[in-house]
Amino acid sequence: MPNRPLSPHLSVYRFKYTLTTSILNRFTGAALSGGLALLVFWLMAVADGAGAQQRAERLLGATPLRVLYAALIFALVYHLLAGIRHLVWDTGRGLERSQARRSAWLIGVLSVLGTLAILAALCHGVSR
Repeated sequence: MPNRPLSPHLSVYRFKYTLTTSILNRFTGAALSGGLALLVFWLMAVADGAGAQQRAERLLGATPLRVLYAALIFALVYHLLAGIRHLVWDTGRGLERSQARRSAWLIGVLSVLGTLAILAALCHGVSR
């Protein structure tokens, strides 16, 4: 049997910032859609009365869900900033490779800093 070329393995590909930012934007959008279900559950519990609200707060206040909320806050901040980046691109600005790479890093850093700032504000508000 003749030697046929094989498909390249994933290890031959280098990190692509464009691919990563695009996929992360899609994942954060999907995560926000999933997080909407939690918001609807909480709003329905509030509308159903004090007893339902207390049960929902016990359930939604669990530690694993608090970690999920932090991830959803990151998703919101990242998705918002990526959307602004796309709006800027729609004007024809920032499309050069160096500008796109710089804006990709800027979105990543600002997303982490924005998430930390929101979490700090939330934790400060809870401790009062």
